Amino acid sequence: MNDRLRFGIFMAPFHAPGHNPTLALQGDLTLIQHLDALGYDEAWIGEHHSAGMEIIASPEVFIAAAAERSQRIKLGTGVISVGYHHPLWIAERIVLLDHLTRGRIMLGVGPGSLPTDAAMIGIPQSETRDLLEQGFDLVMQLLRSDEPVTFKNQRWELKNAQLHLRPYSNPLFDVAVAAVASPSGPRLAGKHGVGLLSLGATQTAGFDSLGLHWNVMEEHAAHYGTKADRDKWRLVGVVHCAETKAQAYKDVEYGIEHWFNYFKTVAGLPHMNVSGGSVREMIDFVTDSGLGAIGTPDDCRVQIERLQAQSNGGFGAFLMLAHDWANPEATKRSYDLIARHVMPEFQGQAAATRNAQLRATTQRVELVEQQRLALEAMSAKHEAERRARAKA
Repeated sequence: MNDRLRFGIFMAPFHAPGHNPTLALQGDLTLIQHLDALGYDEAWIGEHHSAGMEIIASPEVFIAAAAERSQRIKLGTGVISVGYHHPLWIAERIVLLDHLTRGRIMLGVGPGSLPTDAAMIGIPQSETRDLLEQGFDLVMQLLRSDEPVTFKNQRWELKNAQLHLRPYSNPLFDVAVAAVASPSGPRLAGKHGVGLLSLGATQTAGFDSLGLHWNVMEEHAAHYGTKADRDKWRLVGVVHCAETKAQAYKDVEYGIEHWFNYFKTVAGLPHMNVSGGSVREMIDFVTDSGLGAIGTPDDCRVQIERLQAQSNGGFGAFLMLAHDWANPEATKRSYDLIARHVMPEFQGQAAATRNAQLRATTQRVELVEQQRLALEAMSAKHEAERRARAKA
């Protein structure tokens, strides 16, 4: 395991229906710029086509815009719904972005989370995970090999297909598979030796299933001769920070109800089984269930330490689920507080400066005395020289 925990966001995004979508999307791009300036490592961008709240239809197009507004943060598809696209075009577009970003791209894939998306193009939910497995196998063949690929199923056909542009990244950019409530993600991640994007993993129930998922991933990695790498394991959780817990609670009054109501009454996602009738009940659900942390940077730190302990071996990155619980100013302040007071605790910076101060503190009395004696000696020397010159 790398001792430096990476930090980032997973941006669906979540914007209340009825708000100006143009301004919301511009706000998303501005947030990426803000995170880039603060030193965040990663931002993963979602793909959704229905339900009115997660309004980015193409993570690739959004990433192209975000890449021009940022300098170092890595940008990932979080995730491309593989069954919705021809595998050859998925590979072609991600390689193009790899070149345009000079290696800052990451590929995340999944089956597609919103049933209303798949329904509009006639894909039954019973087929989405099979299409993910078949499609991702093809994408990885195209990315990793120059050999022509021939394949046909009920949805796609490839005839001696090859990429005409090889990836910029050598040997390949980061690749991850989403894992939520089924073993399809861990199976694929283990088979291909890529990363795992664990959504809903911070709840206690989520961790119970995650233990199973990690075992599945390791089993498939062993079977296919690949490696299940914890540095490539990313956990997604929800966080909002302010200077005080009372301020954090006040901040989320802005929009937490929209978010809860979306999962309770709109999105058909059984793994996001949230509850709470009032804002305070929703806040209590977030903290009591282990879903996330609403409070001070210390509360966020404790949450991550809990996840590290429960992961039984650690993980490589903590991704905060981007949300509009607070207004834009308070949201940016939350990310700022985390960058200043939480990230150093998990990236080897906080301990070093504290230890340096402790060393100086323990030596202070002795060194102050040495400094006093040195000053007295210099003063005595100066006085002696002055008197000698005066006498001469």
